[in-house]
Amino acid sequence: MKYLCQVWFDGGVLDAMTKEEKAELDTNSLAYDKDLAENGHMIVAQALQPPTSAVTVRVRGGEMSVTDGPFAETKEALGGFILIEAKDLNEAIRIAAGIPLARLGAIEVRPIHEFGAK
Repeated sequence: MKYLCQVWFDGGVLDAMTKEEKAELDTNSLAYDKDLAENGHMIVAQALQPPTSAVTVRVRGGEMSVTDGPFAETKEALGGFILIEAKDLNEAIRIAAGIPLARLGAIEVRPIHEFGAK
């Protein structure tokens, strides 16, 4: 099964880190991604630009509106994602727990709905 691991964290925590701490986090994150790829779990991983770069699109009554920023004001924001392959939810949770940013924020693990799957 495929699972989306959404990486949520408070950007202020990253802003407070030293250059060296950020470099170590980046190194650890890339090494974990490489490990997942080598073990056949990685499908794709991407970091996102900060929420200030986001726009929210809505269509109501056939009319489109676009607003700056994320839909909801929260302390934690979606900072990236890893799409993985795992045999079950327990394995997906184990994989998510190894994501270095899990120590600073939260990882939401959600199964992918595969249309037409039997």
